[in-house]
Amino acid sequence: MTIGIVIVAAGRGERAGSPDEGPKQYRPIGGRPVIAHTLETFLKWQRRGPIVVVIHADDEALYAAATEGLGDKETVVTTFGGDTRQRSVYEGLRALSGTEATHVMIHDAARPFIDHDMLDRIAKAFDEGVDAVLPAVAVTDTLKRGGSDGLVHETVSRNGLYAAQTPQSFLLSEIRSAHEKAAALRRDDFTDDAAIAEWAGLPVAIVEGSVDNIKLTVRRDIAMADEKLSSKLPADALPDVRCGNGYDVHQLVPGDGVTLCGVFIPHDQKLSGHSDADVALHALTDALLATCGAGDIGDHFPPSDMQWKGAPSRIFLEHAAKIVREKGGTIMNADVSLIAEAPKVGPHRDKMRENLSSILGITIDRCSVKATTNETIGFVGRREGIAAIATATVVYRGEQHEPLSL
Repeated sequence: MTIGIVIVAAGRGERAGSPDEGPKQYRPIGGRPVIAHTLETFLKWQRRGPIVVVIHADDEALYAAATEGLGDKETVVTTFGGDTRQRSVYEGLRALSGTEATHVMIHDAARPFIDHDMLDRIAKAFDEGVDAVLPAVAVTDTLKRGGSDGLVHETVSRNGLYAAQTPQSFLLSEIRSAHEKAAALRRDDFTDDAAIAEWAGLPVAIVEGSVDNIKLTVRRDIAMADEKLSSKLPADALPDVRCGNGYDVHQLVPGDGVTLCGVFIPHDQKLSGHSDADVALHALTDALLATCGAGDIGDHFPPSDMQWKGAPSRIFLEHAAKIVREKGGTIMNADVSLIAEAPKVGPHRDKMRENLSSILGITIDRCSVKATTNETIGFVGRREGIAAIATATVVYRGEQHEPLSL
């Protein structure tokens, strides 16, 4: 028996706050994205087989950044989900069917507090011959049924009632067949995989869930999860917050435009440099490297190396961000100030911030781009060059305590 894992992470999380904050599975709790906590638990479980993570087609960069540095990540396969959770699970099952997995655990990425004890209980049920397993906790609250008039119509007995959790787990061939049948009949109204199994006539056994295995749904859930993980820090632990600064300048020469923060802006001049001369990304690269003492951009990408001639500067920034994460850092904020008489940056600022967000894997509200002139003073004032000052804030987690909270 080989137990495969499908982690569903393709949702948009509409109830978890502003879309600018990004999907909830990539929001930070305890210093790392939600999905990193979830995936790491399965990666460290001794009985796990192949893992498929189902992501949204727009989230490849977010997923890569969120899972950077996780051990055994190379054994994880990603696939794109559909427009509903049910469709996303089906895509995950299809991807898993090409592996050695005989059984499957289907888990929501937004349940980061899954533990190995629960996974062991489910695996034990498989060992005993059960083909469909639902982790659940008994309902303890008194239940009321209300009416459209806003009044209580009856008190519902809670005897035998359970709150379903994930990972809902099955014999792979049976749950895939049930999903295929539902898809063929265009049934997309099932609220979870156990419901599809029940509809297909599969007996579903209940095992003890965990009260800690909550699903993060709204913004308050995420805040409480962050608070819970932060409370594990020793009382005298100081957060290792580091601030790096970078400065760069490039000469302006006759041309057709400049590239700033990855955005090409038509202009009657261009920036002279060995790469694309994106002065903003160069300064920010140095700022990130400074937070972990990793030298500067010239150490990693020397101008004497012809392979970088004309190269897009996002390569340099991605490299610096990777170094930061490998050293245990969580990028908190990136701030770039451009100093130029022309061209105007304002109309392009949002796109520049989007580029920084994509490259660094952080939400756009943590990315700032500002511009000012030099009041016609000096080389900038004479339009001989453009300068950039960048600041990056990174929190590093020490070996002596748990990862720090954002």
